[in-house]
Amino acid sequence: MTKLVVVGLGYVGIPVACAFADKGFNVVGIDIVKDKVNSINKGVYPIGGKEPGMRALLKKVVRARRFRASMDFSDCGDADFIIISVETPLNPKTRKMDLKVLRSAVTSVGKNLSKGTLISVESTIAPFTTRDVIIPILERGSGLKAGRDFHLVHCPERVMTGRLLLNLRTYDRVIGGIDKRSSDKAKKFYRTVCKGALHTTDALTAELVKTTENAYRDVQIAFANEIALICEEYGIDAFEARKLVNTTPFRDMHIPGPGVGGHCLPKDPILLISKLKDYRSRIISNARALNDYMPLHVVKLVEDALRESKLKVANSTIILLGLSFLENSGDVRNSPAITIHRELRKRSAKVKVHDPHASYRGIKVVKSLEQAIKGADCVVIVTAHDEYTKLGL
Repeated sequence: MTKLVVVGLGYVGIPVACAFADKGFNVVGIDIVKDKVNSINKGVYPIGGKEPGMRALLKKVVRARRFRASMDFSDCGDADFIIISVETPLNPKTRKMDLKVLRSAVTSVGKNLSKGTLISVESTIAPFTTRDVIIPILERGSGLKAGRDFHLVHCPERVMTGRLLLNLRTYDRVIGGIDKRSSDKAKKFYRTVCKGALHTTDALTAELVKTTENAYRDVQIAFANEIALICEEYGIDAFEARKLVNTTPFRDMHIPGPGVGGHCLPKDPILLISKLKDYRSRIISNARALNDYMPLHVVKLVEDALRESKLKVANSTIILLGLSFLENSGDVRNSPAITIHRELRKRSAKVKVHDPHASYRGIKVVKSLEQAIKGADCVVIVTAHDEYTKLGL
């Protein structure tokens, strides 16, 4: 039976592992979090939120003994394929890509690598990371030569919380190989689970494409947010304006909101431009700054609304509905709600948070919606969970 090892069992790694296991692969998932490993081996999905099909599929492949989780990288030794899907966050102080987790994972894979194995890096990485970081670490740890002794591609994920399996199975994928043999081998491998088109290119182009597609969306959201700010100044309903703008052919203006969250969008535009020397990005960096400002603007709207009611933020009871960044999800990574909560607390507000799916360290989440809203001076709907769209406001 063909063996696949998936390194990193998060929003990307678990669905990838389950999808290949469901197609008959012998899959081992490696993670350094013991509780997560134990949960998966019991057939229990360790991530909150609504994720269609995910829990049932995990239980199915674990019971069939086609997928197990481990903390031991020696499982890579006899693998035919290895997928690396660990996080590559930004360092909050330097605003540069933090490669600590990726370096550690690649180092451990390299020490256990055998000839003929195909490695696919699905983690999002800045341009030139495959060439300058991943290949040297793998070659140094294994004593093998990339392209000659083992195959390597960058095939960036395109999954999204709430659509993990759907995106994995139906979206087109970009496969960036270090050589044609690597690309061809990876294309055959991914065809097992992917119904979308598989586009082969070189690794550097794949790195740029992934960071560009998220930078593009970040810029689109920033445009919508800037129009919303303009509409506020003019006294116009921004949502009505958006609806009418989109009646024009070839216009698809996004929905404005309290900011941009998730693992990818706040990070990938910065990765895209991180290697630039002589050219200074204008649109991308300004869009990123505007989207980072939006949670602060929500706080200003709260201050203005309370002032109209002869109240101050200090000592007012403010309820945030929604902690996650995306509706019906438990994903709180870079959520605007966390920034809003922090800024309101700085202003001495009494802040309560309700979310049916999410939790976050240091923030108490009230699970009863009625209890959360009771006695509130101001309610801020941050996330469009289904529970909130049904409120009789």
